[in-house]
This record gives sequence, structure tokens and C-alpha cells, in this order.
Amino acid sequence: MSLPGPQPTLFSAARALLARDLKLLWRRRGDAAQPILFAVLVVALFALALGGAPKLLQSVASAVLWLAILLAGLLSLDTLFRSDAEDGSLEQWLLSPVPLAWLVAVRVFSHWLTTAFPLVLVSPLLAELMHLPRAQLPVLVTALALGTPLLSLLGAVVAALTVGMRRAGILLALLVLPLYVPVLVFGAGAVAAAAQGFDASGALLMLAAGLLVSAVLAPMTAAAAIRIANS
Repeated sequence: MSLPGPQPTLFSAARALLARDLKLLWRRRGDAAQPILFAVLVVALFALALGGAPKLLQSVASAVLWLAILLAGLLSLDTLFRSDAEDGSLEQWLLSPVPLAWLVAVRVFSHWLTTAFPLVLVSPLLAELMHLPRAQLPVLVTALALGTPLLSLLGAVVAALTVGMRRAGILLALLVLPLYVPVLVFGAGAVAAAAQGFDASGALLMLAAGLLVSAVLAPMTAAAAIRIANS
């Protein structure tokens, strides 16, 4: 009679899932570059449409940058859990001794790391395209560092709700965009406040508070939605 093997710990399961996601992403390197190319294209089109006037671009820079990054992250949101549902991995998640909410949290972190984090890194380049003053770059990067994980967490809840539906891309966008509006308002508002000489800490604190609450509640909510979808 064989003895059962050692049970996976939270960190070993997280390490294995993260390594799997990164390996699959490396095989699809072209897909990984799509959010960055999309954000650059959106910002460039806005700059061309507005005629390249520096003062006009500065006045809308924060809104355009946030909108471009938000839409770029939305491109890959439908695939957050769908590939796992198609190959049966979600069923293994449900049978795993590791809490499902923990696996969801690791997947959300992996999604943010491979889609939103590169956009945060290239945000200074995008800001240069929009002639955003360099003095406002710290506020922009801080707002993106707080807001983009919040977008991924909110998107994970809606992606889990629609994981059992076929061709849920449009429905997913319609459901998640209202949740993204407060993040967009506070994120772009922080940069706009800094541009006008006001204190941007209030908007940044609201983003931080939303991130903390979502980091606790969003994985559990998404896990419950996955259980319902697979019941």
C-alpha cells in the first residue's frame, strides 16, 4: 500500500502555478507584446488626432494614458481563466487541497505581472508621447502601480462569472467597464491634480484602499464564481 505524498503548501503551489504561466507565456511571446503595442498605438493615434500641440496634449495626457492602459489590459482579460476551463485545469483547482481563492490570487498576480506591469514600465515613454511634464511622472507611475493591480482583481471577478460562457468577450467588457470607472477617475485625477498644483495623495490613498479591499475580497468572490460555473 503506497503512502500519500506530501501535501503542497501555499507557496509551493503558487510557485508551480506561476512557473507554468510564465512558461506558457514564453511560448506565446507574440501575444505577450500585444498589450504594449496596443497602448502605444492608442496613445500615438490620440497624439496625431489632436495635432501634436504640446499644451493640448498635456491637458488630456493623464486621461489618455489611463484609458490606453485600461483598454490594453482588457484585451487579455477574457483568457484569464478560459484556457484553464477548456483544458480541465479549473477542475483540478477545485480538487486541489490548496484553497481555490489562493490559486485565483496567484493567477491574478500572474496576469498583472505579464500584462499590466510591462505597461507600467513603458508608461514614461507613453508620457513623453503625450508631452506630460516629467515632474508628474512619479505621480503617474505610483497611480498605475496601485491602480493596475486593482483593475486585474476587479476583472478577475467578472472573468470568473463569465468563464462558463462561450464568446463572452463583449459581455465581459460591458460588465467590467462600470467597475473600472472609479479606478480610472482616481488614477487620472491624481495626475491631473498634480498638474494643477494640488495634492494628489487623496486620490492615491483611495486607490491604495481599493487595492487592499479587493486583494482580500476579489479572490474569494472569483473562487465562488468558479465553483458556481463548474457546479
